[in-house]
Amino acid sequence: MNDTNNTPEPQEATIVTVSPETNALVEKEMAGESDELKAETKALVEAIRKRAQSEIENAQTLTREAYLNAVRSAREAVEKNQLLDPKRIEHSVEMIQKDAQENWQKTVDEIKVLGDRLQEAAHVAWDILMGKNNSGTK
Repeated sequence: MNDTNNTPEPQEATIVTVSPETNALVEKEMAGESDELKAETKALVEAIRKRAQSEIENAQTLTREAYLNAVRSAREAVEKNQLLDPKRIEHSVEMIQKDAQENWQKTVDEIKVLGDRLQEAAHVAWDILMGKNNSGTK
């Protein structure tokens, strides 16, 4: 706080790259608002979008690593026991890897759907924040 007039000291602003979609949305929905309010809103929307994207990417990485570790562990366990013919082991590992890849693709698809749902939820929240009703009017 500044002692002379009890106003907060200005804080250093962080520069946020705003996507064209966010820029267009805020400019459309907040027409007539101050540039400062628009800029803060754009930064908030971008931060939410980037956080959601980061969470999705982290989930994808963790899921893929878990699949690969499971396949490696299964292969090592089977090879260690030497209970099966090596050719059958290799075939089994290939089948497990194929299944893992298919499951991985399904997981990625589900994560994309979740991302789309999050984006739609953010849009609905935005509409509510802006005072729009279901018919699209204010």
